[in-house]
Amino acid sequence: MVILQDYNLTELTQYLTDNYNVKPYVAKQIFEWLNKSVDFEGMTNVAKSVRSELKNNCIAVASRIVKTLTSTDGTQKFLFELYDGNVVEGVLMKYKYGNTLCVSSQVGCRMGCKFCASTLDGLVRNLSAGEILSQVLSVNALSTDKERYVTNIVLMGSGEPLDNFDNVVKFLHLVTDKDGINISERNISLSTCGVVPKMKQLADMGFSLNLTLSLHNADNDERLKIMPITKAYSVEEAISACRYYFEKTGRRVIIEYTLIDGQNDTRAHALKLASLIHGMSAHVNVISLNPVKETGLKGTSETNLKKFLKILESLNISATRRRTMGQDIEGACGQLRRRYLDDKV
Repeated sequence: MVILQDYNLTELTQYLTDNYNVKPYVAKQIFEWLNKSVDFEGMTNVAKSVRSELKNNCIAVASRIVKTLTSTDGTQKFLFELYDGNVVEGVLMKYKYGNTLCVSSQVGCRMGCKFCASTLDGLVRNLSAGEILSQVLSVNALSTDKERYVTNIVLMGSGEPLDNFDNVVKFLHLVTDKDGINISERNISLSTCGVVPKMKQLADMGFSLNLTLSLHNADNDERLKIMPITKAYSVEEAISACRYYFEKTGRRVIIEYTLIDGQNDTRAHALKLASLIHGMSAHVNVISLNPVKETGLKGTSETNLKKFLKILESLNISATRRRTMGQDIEGACGQLRRRYLDDKV
């Protein structure tokens, strides 16, 4: 089955004219419906015969919201069902400057980070560009406001974006396309656990999006215990790739540092981190772990978090506490998906 949301306007027009003898103006109408997350039945200005033929061979809306949880702080968590029955998650966080949607790039994940629920069952499959885009379009469609509902995007949901490199790059082109929803690259963040070659390749492609490194420990041996990627690419290599990204793009890199009780939250850990990124154009986001019961890990105490942050600030490291959102609706990646799948068994 062909996923129509995988195509930009030019590609869709070419596909529909070549295979279904659809006029270019009709292809544009279909493209506009797709960007509103409307299925074939709702494309009222398109002939029924065209819609019927397309429905037999194509997928219009690549993901559908099948469950929504709303937090007391206004955060919304969505479960998206894909055409093959697989499910992924997304989280909408509402800020004064706009609404940020965290999207998934894979069903599951093969990176094996010990604190993450998304990776517990391994990687099922990659998402296509249209399946990633469709998460944004589906959430946009919830708003009756004429203004774009989703203003910012973070690729920080289920999966490692750089492990699905080609489809993620295609998604970036689609979501920033002036014919589509035209989100600015500067309003998009991509988070990686440190796939060094792909970080450098992304830097060379000329994007101006924000790069985030999920670091969580500045010591190789200790980081390896919670993040297997460290065996392939050391902390130093990952930081070097971050420096390279800044040199190429001029975009300051974000360092994500999740504090885990007894694992990475001491004074020594803060000093090691400060030494590692000294002189680098980077900002550290510090947050206490959102617990996942299957991992046995828990977040650091409020006291330790404040001490950790104070040490970084005393060493002139740009750092802030990242706002914790959605804890009462299982805000951590993969938790809702696992519960949904368990309930279906």
